[in-house]
Amino acid sequence: MKSTSAAVTLVSLGLTITACAATSDPATESGTGASPGAGGQPASGSSSVCGGTTGGATTGGTTATGAVTTGGATTGGTATGGDLATGGEVANGGAGTVTGPDCSATMPTGGITVDLTSWISGQAADGLSYGGWTNGNGGTVTYFPNAHAFAASWNNSENFLAHLGLDFDGSRSYPEYGTIIAEFVEQKHGEAGGFSMIGMYGWTHNPCVEWYIDEDSYHGLFGRGDVTATIDGATYYLRMNETTGTGGANACESGHTGPWIQMHSTREAPRQCGTITVSDHFDAWTAQGWTLGNLTSVHINVEVGGGVGSIDFPVANVTTSN
Repeated sequence: MKSTSAAVTLVSLGLTITACAATSDPATESGTGASPGAGGQPASGSSSVCGGTTGGATTGGTTATGAVTTGGATTGGTATGGDLATGGEVANGGAGTVTGPDCSATMPTGGITVDLTSWISGQAADGLSYGGWTNGNGGTVTYFPNAHAFAASWNNSENFLAHLGLDFDGSRSYPEYGTIIAEFVEQKHGEAGGFSMIGMYGWTHNPCVEWYIDEDSYHGLFGRGDVTATIDGATYYLRMNETTGTGGANACESGHTGPWIQMHSTREAPRQCGTITVSDHFDAWTAQGWTLGNLTSVHINVEVGGGVGSIDFPVANVTTSN
C-alpha cells in the first residue's frame, strides 16, 4: 500500500570437440542442424567427429534441439563421436539455460471475475493465489483456474491493489526457498490516477516488511532511492522507509501495532515483459543491512491511486527452486 510519507542472465553453452586421427576421412558436423533459438548449441564453425575405419558418424549433425541423431560411429567408430549427445542435452534446456516469457502472449479464456470492494483472496491455478485490496470505489479481479494469468480493473479507487502469486505460512526465511523467479507479461489500458506501480509485491513477518519490485508504471517510475544494484542485467534503485500505509491497513503478523517497514527496488528503465529474480532483490536489500522477516507472500502486482483503467497479465507466474 502506498506510503503516506512518501534476463536472468542467459548462458550460451559452447562445446568443442577435438578430432583424433582416423584411418579414413572423419565425418564433419556442419552446425546447420543446431538452432540457438530452439535451445541447440550455436555452431561456431565445424567440429570433427572421429570416425572408425569404416567412416564413423554418417551425418554428425544435430537436431533442431541440439541432440545428436546418430550419436557417433555406428561401426568401428570411437566414443568421441558419441560425446556430442552430452553437449546436446545440456544445450536443450539443461543447466544454465534460462528462457523468458513469450512477450506476445494473449489472454487465456475461462477467467472468473470477482468484485473488489475492500479485501479479497482466493486460490487460482497450480498453487497460486489471487488477492486484492482497495479503500475506494472498488473494481474487479479476474483469475484463471487453468492458466497463470490475471486481469484487474478499477474505477476511481483511492488506492487499489490486485495481485497473483505464492503465499507462505510465515515460518521460513527467503533463503530457504532457494531461487525465487517471477515471469510476467502485461498490457495497460486507461488511466491510473495519481500514482501506479506494476511489478512484484509481498510481505514478511517478524519483522513486518511490505516490499515492492517496481518494473513499470502508467506514468513514470517514481520513488527512487540513492542506492543502486544490478539485477537481471538492469539497474535498480533501492530504498527503505517506515510507513503506516493508506488508512493504516496492513498484512503484518498477528499482534503487530504501529508502523511497519517498506522496501522498494525501482527499475531504471520500465518494461512490460520479462523475468524477475525476486530472491536477488532480497539479497540486495539484505546487503544494505535491511532485515527481512519470514516470507508470507510473493505476488505479481498492480497498484494504482485513482483513475479509470485496467490491466491484463497474460503471463503471471511465480516459482521457487526449493
